[in-house]
Amino acid sequence: MAKKKFDTKTLDFILGKMIDTVGNSKDEIFRIGEQCRKDYDSLTDELKEVKGLVIQVIDEGDKLEVNTRFARKRLSEVSKHFNDYTESEVREAYEKAHQLQMDLTMNRQMEKSLRDRRDDIERRLLGLTETIERAEHLVSQITVVMNYLMSDLKQVGEALEDAQLKQDFGLKIIEAQEEERKRLSREIHDGPAQMMANVMMRSDLIEKIYKERGADEAITEIRSVKKMVRNALYEVRRIIYDLRPMALDDLGLVPTLKKYLQTIEEYHKETNIYFTSIGENRRLPTKYEVALFRLVQESVTNALKHAAAREIQVKIELSKANITVVIKDDGKGFDVGEKNPESFGIIGMRERVELLEGEMSIDSKLGRGTIVLIQVPITNLI
Repeated sequence: MAKKKFDTKTLDFILGKMIDTVGNSKDEIFRIGEQCRKDYDSLTDELKEVKGLVIQVIDEGDKLEVNTRFARKRLSEVSKHFNDYTESEVREAYEKAHQLQMDLTMNRQMEKSLRDRRDDIERRLLGLTETIERAEHLVSQITVVMNYLMSDLKQVGEALEDAQLKQDFGLKIIEAQEEERKRLSREIHDGPAQMMANVMMRSDLIEKIYKERGADEAITEIRSVKKMVRNALYEVRRIIYDLRPMALDDLGLVPTLKKYLQTIEEYHKETNIYFTSIGENRRLPTKYEVALFRLVQESVTNALKHAAAREIQVKIELSKANITVVIKDDGKGFDVGEKNPESFGIIGMRERVELLEGEMSIDSKLGRGTIVLIQVPITNLI
């Protein structure tokens, strides 16, 4: 079945509509927020005025209450000595007391009305404050969405390309596994297996040599066979070490790396390899030790195989929070920005680092060597 081609123009159209809709929503929410701010300012001024009136009415009420108390006292005195006062004096005392009582009642009603108005304004201000805060929060969230739509989702083409690259990488892993099986088969066949076959053949000759040529020549042949067995054993150990160093389980990451780099330096006598370890040499969970060992192994192999490096520096630092690994070489270098469809080794390294929730950066320039920096958090392991 033919693979259906993804229509990027349709995706761009959809994204454009989404961006316009989200942008309009952002403008509308911003306008609502601005209107709320204007209402908030207006109500704040009104609240200030109402609070001033409340204070004024309370002061007037206090004065009215004092005057009313005196007026009542005067009316009570007039009532007790009614015959001692004229009719106009009695009427004046009564009317004054009545008027002051009416004014005090009106004052209390006015105070209550102003207090209710003040409380209502304060509630509305609280509601406006919440609305303004929510509007600001929504504008902020929409801004994030806008940035996401205008940046990250605009790179969907690159993401799809990256997904295709990862799929190709998976296929490459399968191919590499098959190639690795073939390589191991050839190495075992051409190396240890061939040597052991020779040992079997030459061991059959030892008895014949002993009978025909004497013990001295038989012993010489035995020594030669022992040397061959030793070489076969060395080759078997080398193959096992390439598959997975047993020292990694027994000794840990740092001693195994040190031994590995020494062995590699012996194989490549034209290259000097320097290893530095900083911090506490402690054991880590197996997946960390294996992954970091493979990352260093891949970097050193790249430096030897592709960069033709004459000097390689490997530095590992274990702190309480992180593991930092730096692999630096003086090889040919390469253009980091150039996409190489065959650079699956680097993709595999990035995959390993991501599995450890770490970060990896590569700094390289043509003719100036390469620096690989790997940082892996280990706080949760302490």
